[in-house]
Amino acid sequence: MTGFFIKVLLTGIAVIVATYLLPGVTITGSFFTAFIFAFVLALLNTFVKPVLTFLTIPISIMTLGLFLIVINVGMVLLADYLVDGIDVAGFVTALIFGLAIAVLTWILNLIF
Repeated sequence: MTGFFIKVLLTGIAVIVATYLLPGVTITGSFFTAFIFAFVLALLNTFVKPVLTFLTIPISIMTLGLFLIVINVGMVLLADYLVDGIDVAGFVTALIFGLAIAVLTWILNLIF
């Protein structure tokens, strides 16, 4: 359980850094908003994403797995919708934002 919270903390840091790097993503709240966003994103990836992945197996097979990118973007946009204080401009921005969060979280996990 402690590992989950450390992962959410590192993802929150990645969200803060990614918002400074990408012009289409803004945090209007405090830094705490980024951690709430990271927590909601982690919950969505834990509970909703596996169901969507299972339900879209035929589409994923037909697109050779590229539809999973659409699911990842959907998770970012859904977390954006659920958390007040963060704004992601659109689909392409959410795609780049999701990739930036993944890369930054990977780097932070290597460091810590």
